[in-house]
Amino acid sequence: MPASSPLALRAIDSFHIGGRRHRVTGLPVPLRRLAQNGAPRPVDPNGDHMVGQMYVQAYRLAAPRHALPVVLWHGGGMTGANWETTPDGRPGWLWRLLEDGFDVYVCDAPERGRSSWAMFPAIYPEPPIFRTLDEAWDMFRLGPADGYDSEPTQRRAFAGQQFPLESFDTFAMQWVPRWAGHEVMTSDAYDALLAHVGPCILMAHSQGGGFALRAAQRHADTIRAVVAVEPSGCPDAPAHPGPPHLTVWGDNIEAHPVWRAYRANVDSYLAELRTHGGMADILDLPASGVRGNTHFLMMDRNGDDVLARILTWLDATLAAPAASQ
Repeated sequence: MPASSPLALRAIDSFHIGGRRHRVTGLPVPLRRLAQNGAPRPVDPNGDHMVGQMYVQAYRLAAPRHALPVVLWHGGGMTGANWETTPDGRPGWLWRLLEDGFDVYVCDAPERGRSSWAMFPAIYPEPPIFRTLDEAWDMFRLGPADGYDSEPTQRRAFAGQQFPLESFDTFAMQWVPRWAGHEVMTSDAYDALLAHVGPCILMAHSQGGGFALRAAQRHADTIRAVVAVEPSGCPDAPAHPGPPHLTVWGDNIEAHPVWRAYRANVDSYLAELRTHGGMADILDLPASGVRGNTHFLMMDRNGDDVLARILTWLDATLAAPAASQ
């Protein structure tokens, strides 16, 4: 689908950041055929490997209207593709942010997408977790837990939900393996990115939202505002107010025990931030009369309207005197 207006970019560049060498020894050397019609040859896995690096792609406008870039972090088992184009082909929030005049950085977190991942158990101690369509139907709150069916016409969704259901299988094609217990590795790469980018607005989704709330405590001078879209976690009690916070929540959370607990945890964290004098706002879409949003707000049919509300908050927040201190 064509965008609503052309954009002038001065650069699209990419880089890897973070990571370290990890030496592997003592593994057997298998014989593998790697070329068509070629003979098998030894493939030695022993030696140095790069682990924990993160892939970043930067989009820089010829004439940005905002001084601060937006840095986008995705959720668990996902990549930066979440922000680029919706599964049914509409422009994603990446494009909309560029249209609004922001330079944008899109990341594939360590172990995801173009960041690559490492051997297990030689480097990662455990195998990855793979998400099924059955689980995602429930966890992403498209419909009831027993509403998924391998036959698309037999799936039962929540009434009035906003996700383009006809493109659910297409969406599932972009999911990637994920590992549990890699929080330190991922946070290290995010820390390196923030040091590289400098002052910015951080917008993050789901698992990335939890990392963003943690980063806001660690990099309060760098992150000028943080937008956590349905964060699935948060750090321990805050030590200081940090930058302005906005969390955004969709529909059907109260009926879902996992998401109800996630939200209660984050709400408690935000309340504690306020006791330290911090700004911690909540955009509860159902409470504001907007019904049917799933966990993937940026892909829902009304995603542009949701982003417009976020941008309105950013405009007001960053214009306030406290935001410039």
